[in-house]
This record gives sequence, structure tokens and C-alpha cells, in this order.
Amino acid sequence: MPEDNEIGELDALLEFVKRSRRFDFTGYKRPTLQRRVAKRMQDVGCRSYDEYQDYLEVHPDEFAAFFDTLLINVTGFFRDPAAWDFVADEVAPRILSGKERGAPIRVWSAGCASGEEAYTIAMILAEALGPEQFRERVKIYGTDVDEGALARARQAVYGAKELEAVPDAFTERYFEPSNDNGVIFRTDLRRSLIFGRHDLLQDAPISRLDLLVCRNTLMYFNAETQADVLQRFNFALLDQGFLFLGKAETLLTQSALFRPVELPLRVFQRMDDGNGRPRNVQVPVRYDAELVSERVAARATLRDAALDAAVVPVIVVDVNGALALANERARALFDLSAGDLGAPLQDLEVSYRPVDLRTIIEETYANREAATRRDVVWNGTDGERVYDVNVTPLVDIAGSTVGVTISFTDVTLYRQLQAALENSKSELETTNEELQSTNEELETTNEELQSTVEELETTNEELQSTNEELETLNEELQSTNDELQFVNDETERRGHELRALNQFFEAIMSSLEEGVAVVDRQLLVQIWNGRCEDLWGLRADEVRGQALLGLDIGLPVDQLWSPVRQCLDGNVEETSVTLPARNRRGREFRCRVGCHAFRIQDSSVEGVVLLMEDVDDPSDRGS
Repeated sequence: MPEDNEIGELDALLEFVKRSRRFDFTGYKRPTLQRRVAKRMQDVGCRSYDEYQDYLEVHPDEFAAFFDTLLINVTGFFRDPAAWDFVADEVAPRILSGKERGAPIRVWSAGCASGEEAYTIAMILAEALGPEQFRERVKIYGTDVDEGALARARQAVYGAKELEAVPDAFTERYFEPSNDNGVIFRTDLRRSLIFGRHDLLQDAPISRLDLLVCRNTLMYFNAETQADVLQRFNFALLDQGFLFLGKAETLLTQSALFRPVELPLRVFQRMDDGNGRPRNVQVPVRYDAELVSERVAARATLRDAALDAAVVPVIVVDVNGALALANERARALFDLSAGDLGAPLQDLEVSYRPVDLRTIIEETYANREAATRRDVVWNGTDGERVYDVNVTPLVDIAGSTVGVTISFTDVTLYRQLQAALENSKSELETTNEELQSTNEELETTNEELQSTVEELETTNEELQSTNEELETLNEELQSTNDELQFVNDETERRGHELRALNQFFEAIMSSLEEGVAVVDRQLLVQIWNGRCEDLWGLRADEVRGQALLGLDIGLPVDQLWSPVRQCLDGNVEETSVTLPARNRRGREFRCRVGCHAFRIQDSSVEGVVLLMEDVDDPSDRGS
């Protein structure tokens, strides 16, 4: 099949899965998808994607096996211990130190599989806070698209092998014995963990997070999908929130969203790029009175903080001429105090020094537009400074003027630079041509460097993609190894059962008083019990696999051909013959040999069971 047709068939299969089961795999890396889908197709005997799509339509139960094959759930407690040690020693203390006492702590474990990483986070935070504070303050959200893995995460029952990486002290403190031959995470702490289905590509992210853990999940997505998911992660985190990724994920293309805290361990921190939250992320909004009150208070606080953070001195005068607001720089510049707020502006020195503000304010009210006075000189504590004074009217929603805002822009440096610029302008004109030539050379060099940087970035992204692919293969191998280990354990268990069954069978055969021999269709001896050894003097290992009619014993075995053949041919189910014989001690007696055909599950005759009995003297059978 041509390669383009094969890709088209795979796209059609993925679209069918998305449409019928709401699983969107279109953003996953194609090499990984092709390899995993091909494995499942081989298991069910399909040779093309179209044929496998038809198979899914006819066999809906196949979807479960299909998703299990594509969704590789490889996880564990404290996976990559060095990284978790850093989270416990550095990240968790920094989160707690940035919180007010009693403030909630929110964590999201995205792609949590069967929950080991979510419970690892719970143990770390419980150690840092104590169980009581943990129950009151912490919420951990574990999400995945695999419902089967989520069901196991909710049960929180794990075996001894899965707990090997958990320190013994943690096992004693956070796990309790379970009725399912394992241990279960503490019930009182488990109430702080919430598990639910969530698709990173389609569902809105969980918000207001202090820590987001998403390890070895992004590596399955292509570059475009990774960028989209990382924008959602940036939105989900609080300012200075932490992002913890897997060892194959480095965020090389997302430096504007996150900065590395410990790059080798893949711990990052959210950065605000100044453009706000990503616009394409849809987040549910809660409308209620409490939220409105919180937002009004938050906006008032934000307004005051923004005013104080302004880089220029600003004062606000209401329509009645009273000083309403003054930011930190204005208070320091004009020696204003909190007691001056609400006082008439005309009673304050700032009303006439460094400029007559009352005249400018009246002009602003009369013209209903901003007024400016430039190059106003002020002799303050830091020397002579030059300001541009801007008076802007403030208008409410009804269009009425409610006051003015007055800003003092320090242009001292600008004026000094302007004067210096005037002095050096003639010198600059003489060197302009030389600078132009140098600029062209620099531009050429810059273009060459840019080209080199782009080549390096391309190479780096290719290496990153290769690293992610190798990590994917490693997890697939680990998954296959777990399956093989399960098969090996099952084989060993069946071996134990078979050995026990053989011992049981040998004990039964040894307890029989008659000699028992079993031959197959080629008359080769398969079973020779202890009574036969006692009668004829040959051990079982000496006759097993030997032809019955070729044995040199005190029984005329050649006369057994006819009854044995009758049983093998199916003519009779059982028959017997009495023959003269001599046992291993030389005593002559009459031996009755019963021939019984045996079958396996009503099939054709597989062999004959021979029962040998001394009919002369039953009381002397042991001689």
C-alpha cells in the first residue's frame, strides 16, 4: 500500500475513534501511534487500518483493548527519586512559605494513570504540613483519559512490588492493610484526592494551582499540541506556580511561559510574559454574590497597588477640590501624609509649588480636556528637577466630571540628554556614513548568526524529539516486560501445580496392589508402578519408553499383542487374559492381565492400561 494512502487510512481511523468514543489521538506523534496501532492490528489479525476500523465497528468490545494498547500506563511511586527529593526539599517549602496561614493548596497530577504520582505528592505535602493541616488545606486533582486506570487510582490498593520505591517509614505512616492482599492509602488522607477523566487537548484546565505535575505525558504529543497544552498549563498555575515534568520533556520552545528552576530535574516556574493569559483557553466562570464581593475588594486593592507602583508621582483631586489620592512617589516628592487626604487642595503647598495647579484644574474643567505644563522646575531634596505636569479630567459612566488626576513626569534626564544631543549632533553627522557602513556589516553578521541559531534550534528540537521517542520506546519495553513477568509468574505457578499433581498421581499408583503399566499406541511403556517393579524386577526408569513386547520379564508379553491391539483398534473397551508367569524371585504363578483402553475427553483411543494380578495365591502377593 502506498505510504500516502496508509497515512490517510490512519487519519480516518483516528477521526472515527474521536467521533465515536471522544478520544482525540490526532495530536499524538505519528511514529508512536503507527507502532502501537500496528501491534494491536497484529493481535487481531488485521492487515490495514481500514480493515481494523471495520473490525472496531463490528466488535465494540475491542475499543477497550485498543485504548489499553495506545495509552501506556507506566508510572510508579517516587519515580526518578532525585527529582522527587528536590520537590520535597525545595518546591514544597517554597509553596508553603508563599501562602498565608490556612490558605488552600491546590495540586494537579495530569496524566496520573493508576494514581501513584498523585499519592506521592500527597505523602510529600503530608510530611511538610502534618496530617491535620493536610486534610484542611490540600486538594489534589488526579486526571487521565483511561477510565480503567482512574478506577484503580480511586481504590488506592497496591501490592508489595509497587511499594518497593516507597520508604519504609512512609509505608508505615500512609498505608493500611487491605483485604485484597495488598495495602491501601490512608482513608482520612485519601479524601483530599479527587480523580476524574480529563482530556488535556479538549477539556478546560483546572485553575489556581500551586503545583502541576505532568510527567512523561507531553512526549507523546507533537510539537504543536505540546505548545497548546503548555499554554493551558500556564493559565492553570498561579503566579510563581511550579510545573514538574518528566525527564524527557524540556520546554525548549516555551521559554516565554516558564523559566527553569532545576532544568536537569525538569522543574519549572510560571512566568508572566505581560500579555495576560492565553486567549484560546476557556475556563468556567462562577457568578455569585461572594465572588462579586471578592472581585470588588480585589480590584480596589489592585487599583491602590497599581497607583503606588506607578513610576511617576500622581495625585487625584475630586470635583470639590479636595485631595482624594496620592501615590507613594507623590507623597515622598511633595511631603504629603495620610492626614492630608481629604483636605482642600488650596490649603496644601503642592497647589502652588512647583506650579499653580488650581489654574490648570480650572482650565481642565472649562475645556473638559487634558491640560499640560512643560518644563516645570522643582527644587526638592534630590536637587533641581524638571517636570511635565499633566492634568486629566476624570469622567464617570454617566459622563459627569468627578475630578482630575495630576501626574508629574520627570523629564530632567530627557532635557539633559536633549541638550547633549544638540551639542553632539554636528559630530554625529560627520560620522554618520562610517556608522552606516558599520551597521550594514553588523546586519550581515547578525543574519549569519541568526541563521546559525536557527540551525542549532532545529538540531536541538530534532534531538529532543529523538529523546522523547526513545523514552516512549523505553516505556513500551517496560510495559512489555511487565506482561512477560506476569506470564512467567503464571507459568511458574502452573509448574508448581503440575509437580504437586504428579506427586499425587505417583502416590496413588504406588498404593495399588495390582501391577499397573500404561502403553501408548506404539506400545511404548509410559507408566510402570511399584507393584510392577516388585513382580518383574525392573525399575520404572529402565522400562519407560521401551517397547512392551520387547521386555525380558517373567511374563510372556508376546501373548499380550492380541488383547492390546483389540483395545487400540476400538473393538473392545476392556478385556483380560490369564498367562503363566514367573516373578523376580522365581516363583511360578498364574497372572491375570486386564487390558483397558483409555481416551482423553472422549477422543480416539490414546493407549492401553494393563492391570497385572496374581490369581493363584492372593495372600502371597508380597513374595
